[in-house]
Amino acid sequence: MKLLIAEDDLNIRQGLRALLENEGYECIEAGDGDQAWQLYQQQQPDAVLLDIMMPKQDGYSICRQIRQHSDTVPIIFITAKSEEIDQVLGLELGADDYIKKPFGSREVIARLRAVTRRCLQIHSNAQNPGNFQMGDLQVLPDQLRAQREDDVYELSLRDLKILKLLYDNCGKVVDRESLFNHCWGRNYLANSRSLDQQISKLRKTVELDPRQPQIIQTVHGIGYRYDG
Repeated sequence: MKLLIAEDDLNIRQGLRALLENEGYECIEAGDGDQAWQLYQQQQPDAVLLDIMMPKQDGYSICRQIRQHSDTVPIIFITAKSEEIDQVLGLELGADDYIKKPFGSREVIARLRAVTRRCLQIHSNAQNPGNFQMGDLQVLPDQLRAQREDDVYELSLRDLKILKLLYDNCGKVVDRESLFNHCWGRNYLANSRSLDQQISKLRKTVELDPRQPQIIQTVHGIGYRYDG
């Protein structure tokens, strides 16, 4: 899923990119309003994080232009302003949500996952949403969730990619390079620690006993396998 981050503060922009790429999003950056609009037209992102106060064109102007082009692309405003009038204006222009500076990483992830679910549900086929079963775990891609009986687990986009790749290769070993290429992207510099940390975190989410995993099994020296 491609995400446009339009923010003139370099530190905030790069921090958001690092955070959200770790979640599994493909991020493109804009440092001013003109660049944001140009990248939106060229790259057609699936969602937009949009700072309100930017050089050249402000976030309100960009939001108007995006909404003239599409009424379904999720837009989240990033703003240091807290006055109610600004929030009302943004929502009237078609923004889906707000993130106020300063913000924490959990808030950003939670709000973006909410609009991501909306985006995935818009593009999914209601008759065939793509749900799949891994043992006693049901994976719900268009909800970014998995479920076991009454327990519901939140998933990131990368979590979902890993589970789907293992499911599609049921009974086969998925080597580490394939996992990186499919779930991180071919331009990502492979790092075994990144993969192991992601798998460890995912096991804590979806396994009944992460110390004795039944869904994501390690094949030492090669990769991982789901046996079905």
